[in-house]
Amino acid sequence: MSGEIELRGNHLPAIPDSELGFVSLGLAVITLTAQALLLKEKIWALQARMNRNADQTSNMSEMCDAAEVEPHYTALVMDGSVSLRRVAQASGDLVDAADRMQGDAQGFRDAHQSEYGGIYEAVQASRVQQPKPGFNEVK
Repeated sequence: MSGEIELRGNHLPAIPDSELGFVSLGLAVITLTAQALLLKEKIWALQARMNRNADQTSNMSEMCDAAEVEPHYTALVMDGSVSLRRVAQASGDLVDAADRMQGDAQGFRDAHQSEYGGIYEAVQASRVQQPKPGFNEVK
């Protein structure tokens, strides 16, 4: 794979064990963080749409009630509104999970940079040829 990170259909990087280096792992975590942010934005849009739909459905239920529509059907419309509100609430919970994931990924990236960044920079600045990845691996 020549040091590149493969992006799969879900746009998350696949990091082969043989190429688990400082840069590839950092890139993977940055990608994960960006995907978590994108997920949050899409979920917020979904949540807003579900809340709007729930409001409209609740309004329709009230109009059905005022028009003396069969109570069974009015209740079904109101059940739809309640279900839409549940989806909005559940999507809010999912935003919280994505937010934690983004924070955890950023924390991991910061710790990774702090722990290994100096070593990586020293190795890159060195004129001494370094062993291939995996040379020092304990088997």
